[in-house]
Amino acid sequence: MMDTTTIIRIFAGMLFVFILLLYIFFLVSLSSALDKCSRTSRTMEPGLVWLMLIPLFNLVWQFFVVLALAKSLGNEFRARGITHIEPEPGQAIGIGMCVAACCGIVPLLNLLALPVHLVLLILYWVKISGFSRVLDQTAMGSLPPQQIQGF
Repeated sequence: MMDTTTIIRIFAGMLFVFILLLYIFFLVSLSSALDKCSRTSRTMEPGLVWLMLIPLFNLVWQFFVVLALAKSLGNEFRARGITHIEPEPGQAIGIGMCVAACCGIVPLLNLLALPVHLVLLILYWVKISGFSRVLDQTAMGSLPPQQIQGF
């Protein structure tokens, strides 16, 4: 029979692996969205998103990823004639997510910041996935200009 400490370690290890897998799927979504932008629209190569896996460095790098993805999506939407409410799609919620993550390393403040970060990360992921679907549905020059709303 296992003692309580062993059970807690096994549970913590499984939780860590689960969270890491979810984070990898998140990064796949971001990288994929960048990949759907033409080379001329991109302000960052999709592979650079994976630098977010480096602990502590990712606290700074996430800002670069959010800003580059927003600029790239905005460029691509304009190039395809897709009008959007935001000139740089997803930037506002993405920056909020980044700030909450940085606040998450501050003792006591992290009790509020980490749940906020989690909620904003999910909202950002959904938003970027929606923009990615729009890019899938509108090949370059295949459809007349349209307006995207609801993201």
